[in-house]
Amino acid sequence: MFSNEDVRQIELRGSSVATVEAQVERFKVGFPWMRIVGPATPERGIIVMDEAQADEAIAYCDGAKIAGKCKFVPASGAASRMFKDIFSGLAVLEGGEDVAEGSPVHKLAAQIEKFAFYSEELFGKVEDSAAFRKNAAAKVLKEPGLGYGSKPKGVIKFHSYPEESRTAFAEHLVEAQDYMRNADGTATLVVTISPEHRPLFEAALEEVKAKYEAKYGVKYDITFTYQDKATDTVAVDMENNPFRTDDGSLLFRPAGHGALIHNLNKVEQELVSIKNIDNVSYERLLPVTAKYKKALMGKALQLRDQIFAYLEALDAQTDPASDACKALCDEVEEFLDKVLCVKLPETSCPVCRKNLLVSKLNRPVRVCGMVKNEGEPGGGPFVIEGKDGSTNLQILESVQINKDDAAACAALAGATHFNPVDLVCCLRNYKGEKFDLLKYVDEDAGFMSSKSYQGRELKALELPGLWNGAMSDWNTLFVEVPLDTFNPVKVVLDLLRPAHQA
Repeated sequence: MFSNEDVRQIELRGSSVATVEAQVERFKVGFPWMRIVGPATPERGIIVMDEAQADEAIAYCDGAKIAGKCKFVPASGAASRMFKDIFSGLAVLEGGEDVAEGSPVHKLAAQIEKFAFYSEELFGKVEDSAAFRKNAAAKVLKEPGLGYGSKPKGVIKFHSYPEESRTAFAEHLVEAQDYMRNADGTATLVVTISPEHRPLFEAALEEVKAKYEAKYGVKYDITFTYQDKATDTVAVDMENNPFRTDDGSLLFRPAGHGALIHNLNKVEQELVSIKNIDNVSYERLLPVTAKYKKALMGKALQLRDQIFAYLEALDAQTDPASDACKALCDEVEEFLDKVLCVKLPETSCPVCRKNLLVSKLNRPVRVCGMVKNEGEPGGGPFVIEGKDGSTNLQILESVQINKDDAAACAALAGATHFNPVDLVCCLRNYKGEKFDLLKYVDEDAGFMSSKSYQGRELKALELPGLWNGAMSDWNTLFVEVPLDTFNPVKVVLDLLRPAHQA
């Protein structure tokens, strides 16, 4: 299948022929559908805290022993999707026509003064004319101008304050000093970026770092990390043959956020908060954001300590057939079922039962914030049946749900919540050792999508998503958080929403 030149190209990327062959085979056989037991709901699978319970979790977080905290921010994507509609509108304007009233470019130009990136010096005075709309769109997207059409979301100015305009990255720095500060006064962030964007992020950091450290009394420890090229996946044509560019070389594509499990695996801190770069809000909403993030951390640490206590107790049981061990195993099994929705297959072997319980407990922990579904389609929290016959909690995307399966569709229709990518993770075991996170990935939970390259159709392969299949075998808890904590900016006009305005 591969020539000597192909092999050289593959190995230079840090991959192997066997890996690429397995990727091509995956295109041919596809991914199995997830076996859905039902949606996770407040009745089973989602914890809904009242104020007292949230305060209790926060107090637990404040008093817990933690081997360091870290904020992990996926930020490697360019903002091209954020400005897709503006690019389309600009093409119309450059073709000599005006855009329709109410179209994205029309709204952008009419309300340009409300955006943090506006200045009269750059855009001029606002006018209701096609010429102004064309100028505004061009100045936002292109150079000379802001050039936002090719820059990463993290360095785009999101919010305007009396003393400054803040980028999305700057807002993550402000958040970090509030709820992710370590005992020594540091706030540690690991930010995943593309190599070509590093100078932009370094400049954005340099602009605010000293100012924020003085203002908030914090010391920032920032690491910029890249998605490893070795995790890129080969593309194939519509006949599932390796896709080749005009010069005959293989085409590799970034494998989605699932590749970032390798980056997360290198984090040394025990407690990690994960939140996308565009999910920030104006600082006036920080109190509610910080409150529920700390509540999630408290729930994660409570779960961690309960699991650690059970593992230590199981270690102390030297006779699996004893009445004491049987009673303990009964208690652990009930805990797994009621708290984590893990229902195990029955076994009559005491040793096998104890070993199975230890294996289920001794895993990384994640607590995922869930917001109420306001009618948006898509995936979210579900109870699924795993390959070993046991059940567990998973975050599924809509593409992982078989739309031809009536039961799966019924489960999707019955979902009450969706996942805003708001996670807290505990990455060490009960002996204080780091987990190898790569051992807990479900390789059968990836995605395939249709793309194009220079006008030619192709199929692309995404690795199991970071908060989907890459964390498939973690111990998982779903906790409801207020919708006010979820304020993503998917398109530029989202910045006009109240959460992003003064």
